[in-house]
Amino acid sequence: MTALDSVKDSLELERVESHLHPEGSFDLDDHPVPTGREEIWRFTPLRRLRGLHQDAPLGGTSFEVETDLADGVTAASVPVADSTRGTSNFLPTDRIAARVWQAATSVFEVGVPAEAAVDGVSVIRLRGTGTDQACAGQLLVRAGRFSRATVVVVYSGSAVWAENVEIVVEDGAELTFVTVQDWERDAVHAVAQHAKVGRDATLKHVAVSVGGDLTRSDLSVEYAGPGGQVELLGLYFADAGQHIEHRLFVDHTAPRTRSNVLYKGALQGKDAHTVWVGNVLIRKVAEEIDTHEENRNLVLTDGARADSIPNLEIETGEILGAGHASATGRFDDEQLFYLMSRGIPEVEARKLVVRGFFADMLAEVPVEDLRERLAATIESRLAAAGA
Repeated sequence: MTALDSVKDSLELERVESHLHPEGSFDLDDHPVPTGREEIWRFTPLRRLRGLHQDAPLGGTSFEVETDLADGVTAASVPVADSTRGTSNFLPTDRIAARVWQAATSVFEVGVPAEAAVDGVSVIRLRGTGTDQACAGQLLVRAGRFSRATVVVVYSGSAVWAENVEIVVEDGAELTFVTVQDWERDAVHAVAQHAKVGRDATLKHVAVSVGGDLTRSDLSVEYAGPGGQVELLGLYFADAGQHIEHRLFVDHTAPRTRSNVLYKGALQGKDAHTVWVGNVLIRKVAEEIDTHEENRNLVLTDGARADSIPNLEIETGEILGAGHASATGRFDDEQLFYLMSRGIPEVEARKLVVRGFFADMLAEVPVEDLRERLAATIESRLAAAGA
């Protein structure tokens, strides 16, 4: 079966209208230039996308890739004609993703062999070296049957980067996949990710976003069989003028599947803007599923804005559980009072509150030096803002 045949088979599922996740298409004509009035674009400042959503050329090569792979894991850039792209059932749902599919000439493929229990972490580092030309990238990470591995992708430097990412977790496999957007402040990154989780397979997806001028991530998940489990975790920190947007769609396409979503964000400074849109679709066939999604935002200063939209679309009542929660607020005055009453100055007390807020998310980053660098970045931002 070819990759495109796999995509066609996925379309055999009963169609369910989702206002937060439009129908996909490889045809660019099916994705007109957005105006900002569309549901999926209404929070995104289009003028700051550097033409990615229009017709800006995507032939830039201003980037470098380095890999540090654990034993048994493979990685290589493969021409599109020889690649296995599409095996996740990826289907572009916006114009940028469709443009990347057409423009990219290669796919960076990362593979974990079947039944391999990989010790250590495989790290892929992509560093942008300029913003003069937009670049199109495609990444495919595939964990073979009954394998276990951890893959981390770190983005840094300066770039205008449009990207499609496919994640395939085959039956019985366990994959931890971590992305870290640690760009310089002039970078723009728009990425569409799609994961297919097999029978009794487990995916832990961790997204960290702290850099860039504008970053927009659209992650969707589907299940290829019963028993699949997904945990989607996220941490983001927006400074003055930054726009950080995360959109998630979990499509329960099989019975007895599980999903848990927890994203935490903090923001400070004038015009800092974060967006989190979570959507879970429970299809008629998805009986005995259990799902929960949650988003927490901590607003540190005036002038910052956090938009948070959790959503559930349920087609069957034969489920174990389905819930969602969202909260956006300032510091907990009781926490501050408790710390200050024990002699801790207010500035230090505020730092401790933020550290505690992010502690569980930082712990999910499996590379120690990277985890420490992210903690230092957050610390320096708080210090710079006088928090």
